[in-house]
Amino acid sequence: MTAAPQSTNTAQMRRGLDGDLLLIAVCIGLPLIGLILFFVYPMAIVFLRSITETDGGYGLKNYADVLSSKGFWRATRHSMVMGGATTLASVVLGFIIAHALHRCSFWGKWLIRATIVLPLLAPSLVQGLGLIFLLGRNGIVSRMIGIEIDIYGFWGLLIANTLYALPQVVMIIGAALVLSDARTYEAAEVLGARPTRQFRDITLPAAKFGILNAAFVTFIITITDFGNAAVIGGDYSVLATEIYSQVVGQRNFNLGAVVGVMLLLPTVAAYYIERQAMKRQRGQEANNIVPFVPSFTPARDLPMAAASFAIAAMIASVIAIVVYASFVKLWPYRFDLTWKHYNITLAGGYSSLWATINISVIAAIWGTAGVFFLGLGLRHAPAVIAKPIQLMAVMPAAVPGMVLGLAYILTFNSTATPLYLLYGTAALIAAVNFYHYHTQSFLTVMTGFRQFPRTLEEAAGSLGAGIGRTARDVVAPFLAPMLISVFFFLFMRSMVTLSAVVFLTTPKLTVAAVTIMRLDDAGLTSQAAAFSTCIMLVVATALLAMKVVLRFMERAKGRGEVA
Repeated sequence: MTAAPQSTNTAQMRRGLDGDLLLIAVCIGLPLIGLILFFVYPMAIVFLRSITETDGGYGLKNYADVLSSKGFWRATRHSMVMGGATTLASVVLGFIIAHALHRCSFWGKWLIRATIVLPLLAPSLVQGLGLIFLLGRNGIVSRMIGIEIDIYGFWGLLIANTLYALPQVVMIIGAALVLSDARTYEAAEVLGARPTRQFRDITLPAAKFGILNAAFVTFIITITDFGNAAVIGGDYSVLATEIYSQVVGQRNFNLGAVVGVMLLLPTVAAYYIERQAMKRQRGQEANNIVPFVPSFTPARDLPMAAASFAIAAMIASVIAIVVYASFVKLWPYRFDLTWKHYNITLAGGYSSLWATINISVIAAIWGTAGVFFLGLGLRHAPAVIAKPIQLMAVMPAAVPGMVLGLAYILTFNSTATPLYLLYGTAALIAAVNFYHYHTQSFLTVMTGFRQFPRTLEEAAGSLGAGIGRTARDVVAPFLAPMLISVFFFLFMRSMVTLSAVVFLTTPKLTVAAVTIMRLDDAGLTSQAAAFSTCIMLVVATALLAMKVVLRFMERAKGRGEVA
């Protein structure tokens, strides 16, 4: 009498187990196929094209040609010098702001925090555009002092890159400073240590890995950025513009692939060191830290506040002048305000803006779903499978956007495979945007999975829920804030990306950042400013929407806990 029910229960358990295994396989398999098709395979094509010679054979002649070129070594030297100078300037200025925000007491910190994120709201080339309006030959400052400032070249590019890198530097160093325990400073005061001694022996050692991490992130951003170099670099060639020149200017894809591979070397090395610094920083984290609450010390806080406000004012002025110039009737001769520059008909008009919004939404939806399912599958997969896939999932961060974009045009613009059907479509641009920022999205979601208590999964399993239902009803609600953050992160970065998509636009489909570059190249700087303002408005709206949604979710969670 009892054998039949027992066999039925066993069959149901077997079906549930098979269903869970199938779900895990799908959750891992589909994102893995995406990684292979849209990252591993294109990067392999780049390497293959770099060793493909004109007769169709394979060899190192392309490398010999590039390495014997004075232009390549000049661009390499310029990139290394610019990377080092920008890193030094960004880390020093970023540390000042981070230290002021987390270790000083003064009014107006919210204003500095709001200002410091402004460069993230626009493509990198907007920094160069703003500096031209401020310090160029017809800039406001040049006309005020009566001296023509030659802002093009090294110094203009250094300022633009520094301003663009500052937000990330401040966030990274700030995260390191937050880890300092207030009790350490209290003990130092009891022992009679002066503030300068505390800064030297406590603050700097505690922040050293954050500083190192920020330095290598800045270096990677600088040597791989294309936007600022294209707008304000002038004759100061760098590796990113060298790739663009080879591919777009000379249509020499094989030599462009060689330069791309060469650009990978310093970025991969810098990324590896940055990852090691991050591991060391995480090793310093503790759960029982007492937050440091600074007290007002005039000798320390007033100079730090003045320096921070001065840096923030520079950032704000570069962005504000772009917005202002978009309304000026004829820069720099007639400063009557007008809307005429927003009547953009060249370079496709506003079609590229709407296309970019659609592409960014696609990238955000696909990307958020992809990293969530991949994280869910890896959570239940054995380590022998999970570890190599996790390594592959974080590799895109070491590939510059310019190189990834080059890989896509070499891969998807070839009729050798059916993948060429994707070339010139919004889906392909959405894919390159997602995989360009795949690492950051994946690591954010994996952090959420690590914080998720396994006891909740076990409780759901004991109630008969499978992995799918547990993911829908338990895991997804727990990770919802991080998933919302990943969605808006992917949307905002897709809106402002230039280097990864500059090779993939066609006469029928272009994106907003490329439109700004084309308007500026055509001498329509006021219209370029107007288009930049529209992009910043869209991204700022998305940022505000993210904060509203997260605040609403936090309050709803608080009301649920009280109830």
